[in-house]
Amino acid sequence: MTAVTDQDRTEHTDQTQGTDLRDGETDGGPGGERASRETWMRDRAADARAESGHGADGVPEAGDAGTSGDTKGHRVPGAAAADHLVTGQVTTVKEAAVAHARVQHDDCDARGTDDGTWRRTEAEGAWDDGLIARRVTETDTTAEPVPVEPRTARHPGATPLAYDGPLRSRLDALRELVGLSRTRLDSQTLAEAGRVLDEAAARRRLSGQHTVVAIAGATGSGKSQLFNALAGVAISETGVRRPTTAAPIACSWSDGAASLIDRLGIPGRLRRRPVQAQDADPQLRGLVLVDLPDHDSAAVQHREHVDRILRLVDAVIWVVDPEKYGDAVLHERYLRPMAGHAEVMFVVLNQVDRLPGEAADQVLDDLRRLLDEDGIALGEYGEPGATVLALSALTGHGVGELREALGQFVAERGAAVRRISADVDAAAQRLRPVYAARSNAGLSEEAREEFAARLADAVGATAAGEAAERAWLRNANKACGTPWLRLWRWCRIRREAPTGRFLLRNQQDEEATARQRVEHAVRTVADQASAGMPGPWAQAVREAAVRGAHGLPEALDQLAARAALPSGRPPRPVWWPLAVLVQATMTILQVVGGLWLVGQIAGVTAPNLGVPVLLMLAGIVGGPLVEWSCRIAARGPARRYGQDAERRLREAASGCGRARVLDPVAAELLRYREVREQYALVRGAGVG
Repeated sequence: MTAVTDQDRTEHTDQTQGTDLRDGETDGGPGGERASRETWMRDRAADARAESGHGADGVPEAGDAGTSGDTKGHRVPGAAAADHLVTGQVTTVKEAAVAHARVQHDDCDARGTDDGTWRRTEAEGAWDDGLIARRVTETDTTAEPVPVEPRTARHPGATPLAYDGPLRSRLDALRELVGLSRTRLDSQTLAEAGRVLDEAAARRRLSGQHTVVAIAGATGSGKSQLFNALAGVAISETGVRRPTTAAPIACSWSDGAASLIDRLGIPGRLRRRPVQAQDADPQLRGLVLVDLPDHDSAAVQHREHVDRILRLVDAVIWVVDPEKYGDAVLHERYLRPMAGHAEVMFVVLNQVDRLPGEAADQVLDDLRRLLDEDGIALGEYGEPGATVLALSALTGHGVGELREALGQFVAERGAAVRRISADVDAAAQRLRPVYAARSNAGLSEEAREEFAARLADAVGATAAGEAAERAWLRNANKACGTPWLRLWRWCRIRREAPTGRFLLRNQQDEEATARQRVEHAVRTVADQASAGMPGPWAQAVREAAVRGAHGLPEALDQLAARAALPSGRPPRPVWWPLAVLVQATMTILQVVGGLWLVGQIAGVTAPNLGVPVLLMLAGIVGGPLVEWSCRIAARGPARRYGQDAERRLREAASGCGRARVLDPVAAELLRYREVREQYALVRGAGVG
């Protein structure tokens, strides 16, 4: 059986003086284990005496009457425990292991350490993490692991993980996507994406030459048996007691994996490593295997260990048994949500030795069917996907096939990149409801023109243009009309002078109606702009429109007042003075003809009815004719004058609405388009 020693101690001592024999090692011959243990105990006691100032025989050095100068009269605990080992008072292997642990603990106290592990001083050369080498036998009792603070020290020879171009682009896009969305989406929605970014950055700083694989499964599925079979030594405790594995245990096949195991939060006392791993299992070089507690354990802490570590490892070996391979907890809580991680997943049907005849093949086919229903792609016929195998960890049947597949998987050095890529895919899928639009979102030119028209109607641009046109015609009538008609109109206006009471009421009604029109126009353009957008972004567009609508009616009123008709009379065309002169001539003709007739009647002038009558008829007929001609000629300038007034008011209303409503809405739409582009990059679109 392959012996197990401390991982990080082996990583350094292999480079300097080879691997030291520790507890549980054999020398290859009968009784060698006992002899090696006693030899190591004597050497350890001698080291403790040397450190405490005692001689090789346990007697204090000269000048020191049974005390050490550093301990001031107190015997060094490590030396006493070592003496106890050498004197033969330890009679069993288990007692030796307990006494050995006590020696290590006492020596740690003597050296001033407080983590319960053996640690060399700086003068002696620091180890990576100073872990205790120990062996778990079937007679040992499993104690609750004591958590230790994870250390991030990296092995000097560890090469950081390198992400390829597409994955780097996707991570950068995801980071940009989260940054652009923080003010629009709640932190819970972005939490998973942020976790993926953090874990990707943390994994990138660690070794790229190692692959961390976790063995997970339900109670009684045989995880620990498979773990021990792959390691070639009884590392993880097995038994009928449930749950058996209370804390994750790590086993590394090569140097430089300490920082990766630190990231998993596995304390030093739960780290193992086969001594002959590099020679006996060259195909597994770079593998870090982690035995997890049961995912369906009754202990909440065990399930928390499983959920936490499954988020950090590079790959997972799911171990199922013929009885619970279809367990709903396994499929609904783990396999189905991790369907996108099929390329870094092994599904192993264990305990096939319990199935008679062709039952193993039938169960394996049914397992493949369930995995297909979960959406997990199966790596068959050379296609990427999960590897499904059947084996028996107890008899060793199929373990070699798993070892070969696992060795090839580790040798590719691509599990970490594929795991991070699958995590990014999963994060993108979770974010799809808040980024994927049902239709092309945005404001069309037609919607903009409709909004401007609604605002123009709200401020009465059309009515203002018509009023300007009527004002032009009134001025034309005043200038070119007959004086008798103007006198009659003036008298009529004086008789029908309004009181102003009903006019005030109409003005208030018009203001209320105008405000309602403005609010309706804002709601309409907001709904058109946010149509088809995901809920958070549509809400952001509507909020931007509502913020811009505050004070918009008042601003439109002020703009309408500034853009109203200019003070004074409307401008007159060049023919206007000539028309006024002709109308005055017609009036003079009427007056002259009338006076001439009066003079004839009074006898002042000679009788001649023809000339005065003709003059009067010319004035009477010519005056209205000139007025009618001027009115016809004034229609074009009056219409243009009214259209100019309407255009100015429309432009003022459109500019105010654009500055207060359309521009903020367009800014939100632009932000949404940016996040859509980043989301497309996260999903892999456009990434070479």
